[in-house]
Amino acid sequence: MIEQNTLFLFIIANILLALTPGPDNIYVLTQGITRGKKAAFITTLGFASGVIVHTSAAAFGITVIFQTSQVAFDVVKYLGALYLIYLAYQAFKHRNEPLNLSESINKSEFKKLYFKAFIMNILNPKVAIFFLAFLPQFINPTQGSIPIQMITLGIIFMIITIVVFGMIGYMGNILSKKLRENKKIVTYMNTMTSFVLLSLGLKLAFTQR
Repeated sequence: MIEQNTLFLFIIANILLALTPGPDNIYVLTQGITRGKKAAFITTLGFASGVIVHTSAAAFGITVIFQTSQVAFDVVKYLGALYLIYLAYQAFKHRNEPLNLSESINKSEFKKLYFKAFIMNILNPKVAIFFLAFLPQFINPTQGSIPIQMITLGIIFMIITIVVFGMIGYMGNILSKKLRENKKIVTYMNTMTSFVLLSLGLKLAFTQR
């Protein structure tokens, strides 16, 4: 069992981390603005699912590979960077398409949004290393199985991510309602999404361990 005080500090730290401007929540915000609240929420679920992978990897020591192997780190890093740059190209290519704030997103679109966010998350080795460094700070070896404690904290992290990112996406959707009829602003927002993705891709490509 994780101690109550430790759990409280972990939750506070998670909320602050989720609210701090970063690649994931900025992307969720742009999805809320350009695609609507459902798209933002599905994107949030994709990112949250990536947390499960990183938590499991940290709990069972797999993430250590990224810490110790430059080759493994670089392979995952460049795959992630290329994927983000590809998404940036797609967003820019379709920048003049009308803003889609429809609540009726089909299952195929749900899957694409979810998969896109999931891949963005797991192909970032810095996130994997973050979990390996962050979670153990709240682990007490005397309180039971270390992997179970880490997985428990990972689940809590995932829930907080869903709640906070979901709110960010919703706020983005509120902003988007004022932009619905302005085609120039729509093009600008789609271009901004492309710029955000390109920036994230380049930043990841030049990231060092």
